[in-house]
Amino acid sequence: MTDNNEILEELRQIRKLLEPKPAPPAPAKKGLIAEFLDFITKYKVLGMAVAFIIGLYLGALVQALVIDLIMPIIQLGVPGTMWEAIEIGPFRVGHFIGALMTFLIVALVIFLIVKMTKRWGLE
Repeated sequence: MTDNNEILEELRQIRKLLEPKPAPPAPAKKGLIAEFLDFITKYKVLGMAVAFIIGLYLGALVQALVIDLIMPIIQLGVPGTMWEAIEIGPFRVGHFIGALMTFLIVALVIFLIVKMTKRWGLE
């Protein structure tokens, strides 16, 4: 008889665990300011804005590096002409090479930043 009572008690506990939980109460309506603050914290808007601004100025810095430091070295290889004016037929190859160098350096810098942050454990 005690085995039956133990089995019954175990079945009651299982039934209790399987009963659906009541739905959580609906959140109270927030004011416009509270919703705005929730939006800023939930989507990390401030962090995105800072990253965008830093990225913008990093791009300008890299572009200055390419135009003012790297491309004059390339220009030494083609004396007598500006690197931006190098053309093959109707194509402005010099300007394209400058833009390509800028892109490659920006991609390298971003790669290094991501690699360092992963090494430091930041996500």
